[in-house]
Amino acid sequence: MSLGREASIVVVGGGGHAKVVIEILLAAGKPVAGFTDPSLPAGSRFAGIPCLGPDGALRELRSAGVEAAIIALGDNALRARLVQEVRALGFELANAIHPGASVSATAALGAGVAVMAGAVVNAATALGDGCIVNTGATVDHDNRIGRFVHIAPGAHLAGYVTVEDGALIGVGATVGRGRALTVGRGAVIGIGSVVIGDVAPSAVVAGNPARPLRTPPPEDLP
Repeated sequence: MSLGREASIVVVGGGGHAKVVIEILLAAGKPVAGFTDPSLPAGSRFAGIPCLGPDGALRELRSAGVEAAIIALGDNALRARLVQEVRALGFELANAIHPGASVSATAALGAGVAVMAGAVVNAATALGDGCIVNTGATVDHDNRIGRFVHIAPGAHLAGYVTVEDGALIGVGATVGRGRALTVGRGAVIGIGSVVIGDVAPSAVVAGNPARPLRTPPPEDLP
């Protein structure tokens, strides 16, 4: 089923990241039915959009004809789990692409993707399902970004970078050297780091040049 222009969207989440996503959808002229959040009272509003209750309301919303959802949570593993849940309920995944972002016509975007204001996604790049390219981040040409990756505000990826599923590129980090480089599944790149070599899966690296701080157990993604 393809998502048509008339399909209404529910935003899952009510925190700061969700507020940004709601404003993106409104700026793009998308019909937002409301948002869900267990910590907020039903009927409270942000930017005129109502809280529809906790996430348990999603089943009823789907039955009522809300066709699409977007998971507006910055945590990669939690976003992945909730994407699986809303798909099981029959929701289509909506994208939130800010009108002030620059996304190449030759870029390939998955489902449930958020691209914030001032972000750039350049030629022949692919973004997997559930990715976030946050405010002012740039993803240059021929990148392969896996599922449920978060590229944080102001981070910059050069060409030919592969970022595997569930990785986090921290605020203001720079990744790339003009030739192939891989950030492994579930890796974390620290704030302001400069990455010029491959990063192992689940590694946490930081600094200039980035060096390993620790390698935690791998975190499973659906």
